[in-house]
Order: sequence, then structure tokens, then C-alpha cells
Amino acid sequence: MITRTAVVASETGLHARPAALFAKAVTESGVPVRISVEGKDPVAANSLLQLMTLGAKQGDTVTLHVEDGDEAVLDQLITMVETDLDA
Repeated sequence: MITRTAVVASETGLHARPAALFAKAVTESGVPVRISVEGKDPVAANSLLQLMTLGAKQGDTVTLHVEDGDEAVLDQLITMVETDLDA
């Protein structure tokens, strides 16, 4: 398993539009991705509802988890988290 951290850049955090865009990207990748914030268990990153229950706010650090060999997908998702998707 590969894990990487990223700081949430979107003004609304991983909520509403940013969470929907992120979940869609994960679904389209076809790769099982999990995401977590400190103190909470990882959740399925392709689930809008589960993303929103994380409560990740702007400036929070999230950890993405993928299986070995899916590093390119992980890189793209890290870029999304670190981009203001509200803009």
C-alpha cells in the first residue's frame, strides 16, 4: 500500500463541489482509493457522502491510500486536493 499526504486547498474543504469532483475523478480512475484525516478511519474516496463525513477543511492534511502500482493515479489525486476546486 502506498500512502501520501496532501493539504486541502479548496476554500470549502472537501465538501460540496470539491468533494463531488474528487469522488468523480476517483471513480473514473477505476482504482480503489481510500482517504483519511488524522483521528478518523480511512473511507472510500469515490463516495461523495463518505468524503463529506470526513469533515476535511481548507488547510487540513489528508492521507490518500492506494495499492502498489497506482502511483500515477495517486499523483493526479494529490494535485486535485492541493488545487482550489472552488475556483
